[in-house]
Amino acid sequence: MTLQTRLTQITRDATLSPKQKSNFLALEADASLPYVAVSPAVEQAMQAGVICDMFEGNAPFKPRYVLPNYAKYLKQGSKYLELNAAQDLDEALNALTIIYHHVPSVTNIPVYLGQLDDVLMPFCQDLDSDTIYRKLKLFWIMLDRTLPDAFMHVNIGPTDNIVCRTILKIDAELKQIAPNLTFMYDPSITPDELLQVAAANICECSKPHIANYPIHADSYDDKGFGIVSCYNSLPLAGGANTLVRLNLKEVALKAKDITDFFENTLPHYCQLTYELINSRCKFLHQQSNFFSSFLVKEGLIEESRFAPMFGIYGMAEAVNILRGHPELTASNSEKPSPYYGHDHSANVLGHKISKALDTIVKTTAVDYGYNDRALLHSQGGISLDKDVTPGVRIPYGTEPNPIAHIQALAAHHQYYTSGISDILTLDETVKSNPQAMFQLCKGALQLGFREFTVNVASNDLVRVTGYMIKLSDIKKFKENGSRTNTTGLGAEAAENTKILLRQPRVVAQEFNPSYTD
Repeated sequence: MTLQTRLTQITRDATLSPKQKSNFLALEADASLPYVAVSPAVEQAMQAGVICDMFEGNAPFKPRYVLPNYAKYLKQGSKYLELNAAQDLDEALNALTIIYHHVPSVTNIPVYLGQLDDVLMPFCQDLDSDTIYRKLKLFWIMLDRTLPDAFMHVNIGPTDNIVCRTILKIDAELKQIAPNLTFMYDPSITPDELLQVAAANICECSKPHIANYPIHADSYDDKGFGIVSCYNSLPLAGGANTLVRLNLKEVALKAKDITDFFENTLPHYCQLTYELINSRCKFLHQQSNFFSSFLVKEGLIEESRFAPMFGIYGMAEAVNILRGHPELTASNSEKPSPYYGHDHSANVLGHKISKALDTIVKTTAVDYGYNDRALLHSQGGISLDKDVTPGVRIPYGTEPNPIAHIQALAAHHQYYTSGISDILTLDETVKSNPQAMFQLCKGALQLGFREFTVNVASNDLVRVTGYMIKLSDIKKFKENGSRTNTTGLGAEAAENTKILLRQPRVVAQEFNPSYTD
């Protein structure tokens, strides 16, 4: 298909809004540019599907993810945006609405909206709860309608405050796909009653993610961090300059055996991944002029706080291939088996691969990184992935019971600084017992989970790789399109990646690691 034919198809697509057409036309223009310089070996690995650049563009002119310091912005105002410092909640919400439209990302929509309770609490001291509720609810609706992208992400917690509780209340009521939401949990700060509210919210709308705040905070300096897009943890006032991912399934297929995988094949393709990372970062930092933007000049981001994300996926298939076993299917997932997610030895091999990747990433310098390093990431998959499982997850449709599921994956979480998330799918009966959700969450975090994420089977609002879609929107998408940019990705993922085959499981107290009789 010629470029002109593709552009013509986009302009005539009846399911796309004018804004969505503009976005797709821009992507095609980006993809028509010459690619950043890489070696023939990297080109071959990309063509073979071993390494993927996540379709960030041939000549990256903006970082993948940007995490501005919004608290600083509200306190100082912006010369570029001709705004004074915010004086009250109305001015703060208005100022945030304005700057969000100037924060780029790979999707052209801001993926980080801030640690909103920390950011907004200084402007709520003299307001009653009803006023805060009304203003934040209008703000929440505005976000979904004007920035309709489910990769957009808000953080709240771990402290107990009126803004945090109000956002949880509003999110459960509106059940919007956007913004995505992470609740930070710290057992030394967060009261159990507030975590119970968040757990009850999950029963209602499959949100929020629950993040293990102490583990994340220990990975970064005192300037802090944020969780963005699906579940990606990155330095605050910085972000991710690029995300390149390695397909462990394809790496395993090229290895002679387990020893060859660890000693030769994995290090080789990691080296090629680093070559691509450095080439993409070099263009962004040296040629795009992004780091001369007002976000840098006004101190809202710092170039030194951007890091490449070294992503991996296909762990399940890699383990099963290296152990010489056929693919696990839903029909045999309940039987004793040697497969990843079900067999102790298979799980241990997976943990060993994660540890090896962690060693490589922590000992390999990059040209532009956080403390001169990339950040290891368990990548959640994209809608085009077929016959390969996201990150280190257990293949969809083969999930064991929730406790065995958590126990199989917990040891991976220590290694993936810039994000790792599994998605448990629970039977709708959990709605009548949200305390079970609360206990399951606490047990997972105590075992070392960085992020606890659940879909409830009967909810219209569900997670794909980490972003949200409505099942009802998917049903209408082919004929009517959608005002939400990510519905199309969700529809494609439902067809290609088997997300709708996830097995709903029942949580029983007697299986819970935190339960005592």
